[in-house]
Amino acid sequence: MNFILKVPGPLLVFLGAFCLSFGGLIVKSFEGATLWQILFWRSLFFSITILFFLIFTYKLKFINSILKSGIPGLFGGLVLSSGYAGYVFAMYNTTVANANFIIQTQAIFLAIFGYLFLKEKINKLTLASIFLAFSGILLMLGNSLSPGQMQGNLGAFTMPISFAVLILIVRKYPTIDMIPLQLIAGIGALTIGYLMSPKILISNHDIFLGFIAGFFQVGIGFILITIGARTTTAALVGIIMLIEAVLGPLWAWIFISEKPPMVVFLGGSVVIIAVLLQFANRKVEKKF
Repeated sequence: MNFILKVPGPLLVFLGAFCLSFGGLIVKSFEGATLWQILFWRSLFFSITILFFLIFTYKLKFINSILKSGIPGLFGGLVLSSGYAGYVFAMYNTTVANANFIIQTQAIFLAIFGYLFLKEKINKLTLASIFLAFSGILLMLGNSLSPGQMQGNLGAFTMPISFAVLILIVRKYPTIDMIPLQLIAGIGALTIGYLMSPKILISNHDIFLGFIAGFFQVGIGFILITIGARTTTAALVGIIMLIEAVLGPLWAWIFISEKPPMVVFLGGSVVIIAVLLQFANRKVEKKF
């Protein structure tokens, strides 16, 4: 753990975002598993990854590390578990590009939640970025008229909302290790997948993909982001996470030939501009 803490926070967030960018490609590559089976196996391997990380880090005191995260860790974990379920639901029902661009509104939700819960003021520039971001989303949603795809788009919103909650908790309690809340989130998502799926047995091919998703994509990804967010401002976390929006659709385009309509990229570009505007706004605020 000590060697990870020596790595600059922004670099850890960047590497974590790189891992997360493969999520859509992995979900789309399952052969016969339902979305709830995907959620179950992905969450199972994710929970095992987090558990081994906690044992490696804390040895016999790993249970104490979970208890030490307290109510904030429990609350954050439960919220994030809904985000994990929403992520798989979105990737299963809409395009990777749609889901990834919607997920990038996490920076906007950070600003909104910061105002509601941390009493941070929202100036005119932040307000403009919020309206701009949601206008971009309306462009993408207007292109998704089929009920299934629209539900997938709406389901994608659970991820940026839950991620914004996670970052706020990490920033509010920087001295408490919030990696344990990831275990709570994994177990919560695993439970949702188990209860919603008539059966959990799938092919060996799909189980392997569940392992890749649970261990590499969300396991390593969120460990790096959670640690890196301790020493990285919320705004900078938001800007670095844009790599997921850029690379996610790119992997889907290259490997499974999923090419969304141009209006999706147009709406996604508006969202990214809004996030960049919010980030620039934070830098201006620091100067005064």
